[in-house]
Amino acid sequence: MNTVPEYSKEFEVDISHVDFTGRLKLSSLFQFFQDAATLHAESLGLGMEEMHKTYNALWVLVRMRVHIEKYPIWGDRVTVETWPEKPRKFEFYRNFVAKNNKGDIFAKAVSTWVVIDMDTRKLKILEPLPSAYPLSNRQRPIDCKLGRLQPNGPLEMVYKRLIGYSDIDVNEHLNNSKYIDYIMDCFSLEYHKKCIIESIEINYKSEAFAGDNIILLKDKTSTDSDLIYVEGINEDNEQLIFKSQLKIRPR
Repeated sequence: MNTVPEYSKEFEVDISHVDFTGRLKLSSLFQFFQDAATLHAESLGLGMEEMHKTYNALWVLVRMRVHIEKYPIWGDRVTVETWPEKPRKFEFYRNFVAKNNKGDIFAKAVSTWVVIDMDTRKLKILEPLPSAYPLSNRQRPIDCKLGRLQPNGPLEMVYKRLIGYSDIDVNEHLNNSKYIDYIMDCFSLEYHKKCIIESIEINYKSEAFAGDNIILLKDKTSTDSDLIYVEGINEDNEQLIFKSQLKIRPR
């Protein structure tokens, strides 16, 4: 077992990772972060298979904030570095930076994860942690508190989305990166041609599954603001699935 406090993974930005501009999609960046976190967890003896077998549990991302200075383009190679912080009773913290070919940081992220029981889907205390669980002395890349997202005004429906086969992952729920695609679809192509996401914070409030209908809503008072709030509601039970806030800048 390679119990290193920090982990890095190189990715090549291929055609499936980019949007119509040839730049890395925000959802692809979330996938890169998820892949690096997954591989590091496996090296620590806390990977998916071990979590299932030993704890009857799975990791779930509940909050994340990402700042992007510049988006890589098709053909670039990027390296994601990740490291955990000291966990609390229910919450586990993980940090990320993404670097370009020259070693310059182009994106930073902080995240909060929890462990849930595979059968009840409720929070589970993961103890004792493996004795070799390492902690890095590296500082958080973003100095912020996560979790306080609220709209400034009334919300309007943008569209509805039925979750299907292609949206769910190995945990049989909507993958965290898919939420990002859903959020991006709340804006027209013309809007994306003029503007780009500088940062995003998202709170994943409840699981969503194949067959669920999600209603996407946007704060209609923020049309001319650089901060835009978007949330998703389960149409059948009106349960809040996620809420997010994006900071926008002109291209």
